[in-house]
Amino acid sequence: MSLRFSLAKAAGAVSTWGLRHVAHRPAANLPGKIALAIDPDLLDELRGKCTQGSVITVGTNGKTSTNNLLADAFEAAGCTIICNRTGANLAAGITSALLQQPAAQWGVFECDELWLAHVLPRLRSNYVLLLNLFRDQLDRCGEIDRIQTSIAGALAASPDTVLVYNADDPLCARIADEVPNRTVAYGLDESMGLAQNTVTDAQMCQKCDGMVRYHYRQYGQLGDYFCDQCDFARPTLDFAGRDIAIGPAGVTMEVCGPAGCESVHTPQPTPYAAYNLVASYALCREVGIPTADFQRAQDAFNPRNGRLQRYRLGGRDVLLNLAKNPTGFNQNLKIVEADQGPKMVAFFINDQVADGHDISWIWDIDFEELAGQPDTVVFAGGSRAHDLAVRLKYAGIEAAVIENIEDAFDRLGALTAAGALPSDAAVYAIANYTALPPVHAALNAMEAAEAPEAPEAAEAPEAPEAAEAAACIAVAAPTPRPDDPAQAPASEGKNAEPGNAAAALSEPPVIIAHMLPDLLNLYGDGGNVRILEQRLRWRGIPVEVRRIQHGEAVDFSQVDLVFMGGGPDREQKLASEQLLAMRDELAVYVEGDGPLLAICGGYQILGRQWLWGDELVPGLGLIDMETRRPGTSADRLIDNMVLESPLATHPVVGYENHAGRTYLGEGVEGFGRVVSSCGHGNNDDDRVEGARYKNVVGTYSHGPLLSKNPEVADWLLARALERRAERTGTPAADLAPLDDSAELAANASMVKRLS
Repeated sequence: MSLRFSLAKAAGAVSTWGLRHVAHRPAANLPGKIALAIDPDLLDELRGKCTQGSVITVGTNGKTSTNNLLADAFEAAGCTIICNRTGANLAAGITSALLQQPAAQWGVFECDELWLAHVLPRLRSNYVLLLNLFRDQLDRCGEIDRIQTSIAGALAASPDTVLVYNADDPLCARIADEVPNRTVAYGLDESMGLAQNTVTDAQMCQKCDGMVRYHYRQYGQLGDYFCDQCDFARPTLDFAGRDIAIGPAGVTMEVCGPAGCESVHTPQPTPYAAYNLVASYALCREVGIPTADFQRAQDAFNPRNGRLQRYRLGGRDVLLNLAKNPTGFNQNLKIVEADQGPKMVAFFINDQVADGHDISWIWDIDFEELAGQPDTVVFAGGSRAHDLAVRLKYAGIEAAVIENIEDAFDRLGALTAAGALPSDAAVYAIANYTALPPVHAALNAMEAAEAPEAPEAAEAPEAPEAAEAAACIAVAAPTPRPDDPAQAPASEGKNAEPGNAAAALSEPPVIIAHMLPDLLNLYGDGGNVRILEQRLRWRGIPVEVRRIQHGEAVDFSQVDLVFMGGGPDREQKLASEQLLAMRDELAVYVEGDGPLLAICGGYQILGRQWLWGDELVPGLGLIDMETRRPGTSADRLIDNMVLESPLATHPVVGYENHAGRTYLGEGVEGFGRVVSSCGHGNNDDDRVEGARYKNVVGTYSHGPLLSKNPEVADWLLARALERRAERTGTPAADLAPLDDSAELAANASMVKRLS
């Protein structure tokens, strides 16, 4: 035992005591962080405290719940364990758990996806349980292929580790196909019959340039998939869930494995609980935990960490849950949607380091599903409440700012007193990572105030201090799904111009071409199309969105506005090949003053050359500009930014995340100039951001760009109306003013922060 090791252990013990007994805070991360700073090899020494070995749970969604359930199952089988139950899943959190807890037979740890490469080679765990991979925290984690590469490298560095993986996820299956480790595949061998959401994270084959197809899809990219251009398909399942029944009492299924079929049940009544159930069963059977012990742990599982935690407060049923990416939020919306009674829903979005500063993903959440619910009150809170209020507005939900979850209950009480909602209306609180602890603490305090003898709640996950919280109240109203152009709007909200409805029937629609949304929608870029469409509908102007999927053609002479987003490298390369085949038609459209908005990768493709990975490839050459890379793909320009732009009187607010450096040709104007202290623009040199050529706007600003910049949206729409008038021979329509108070409040909030 080295002196460093002894000092690290002592520092961990002292800091743990001080945090718990003096600061009265969880000691989940800091002791391990201090100890690792003293002895970077500490995990190698500590793994011996787990005498029989360890398992690591990794994946985007469901790590904490699944890992804690596994810990319960190990204990139900009579095993002693060390576990990081609070969700502190970086190397520091795992180190803290090993320092603070006595030696045991098994270590049961959850681990952040990118930190597995640091942890697994040192712990040399017996098993890694890989749950799923979804787009999450793009500013920290980057594109999903970076995570796949990191996990595969971790497994290759620990070749005796067995990978138990979700074979229904093509992103996980690619990892299993690449690593030398023994693998065990689990999944669901029948459809759960779920309604599908707008955006998924893996539409392209993981082996070739084909597109993934499905015999059936569950949610996100999960399902029984195949590629019709190569042999990539869902692997044979070693553990297959069948006869799946989901109801108020939970999920029941038969899981068929090497030893036969057994019936198992979880009291959690959600589709993702079905995956957590078969995942944890497969791992336990591999380890040798008897099914009776596994089921006993499932039946008794009662999370007290804010994940699917239930309360009874003031005569109301309250459900609190974590959601931190589009897939997680959409599955939470399914829970809310299943409740047909009166209810309050409070969403909380923060943008701290642990959350990711980039919240563009909220535009890939299908809040429209909530808008049609009667007797539903919706709140938006957290440090990005204003952005969330704008997103809800474009889903048909009007919002106003409140303070926090306590304020939400106060507003709910006032609505109840006024007879707007019954006193037993259900409450749902859904928060992302750093927004969860304060909401959890507040609900625990309310519960303790009503029942002082209630058992003390478990520690919430340790998270950075949240920024000043703000929130909004909203009443849901029916609205059309913007991704269904054939559906007529049921209600256009306070911006509607009812008198224009009859006139709109005689007008030709404005045609918006959304180019390749199945390939180019990495940063919620499709929200720009949603905003453009809705701003026309609010004015009574007919609009048709044509979503041009991979392999489909478009007649640009019949289009009034073109939108192109950005995508992951492989998808972007495939999209560029299709766009290059359309280059001449696009050039005629652009030179004829056709308006076009291009974001991130779509913006780069407009130039003479752009970057695919580290390779320079030909672009469309529609704008005299080129994109180069002075460093590696990891050398990225990532930050919020504020611009001055000739297209807007207000500051233009956006978020950038790009590795390329774009340089404009002589005479090409920028979209704007970076005026905030943060933000870079096209490159590190000139503070110019984006490009303008004729009626083309290209920019690195996503999030989406138009959500907080309505003047830019209306500039594009005015150009589209001019083109429609020329194309159809009808008079050019004026853009009536709209109430943009929510958009401008979100704009002003960010300008204030960034100043």
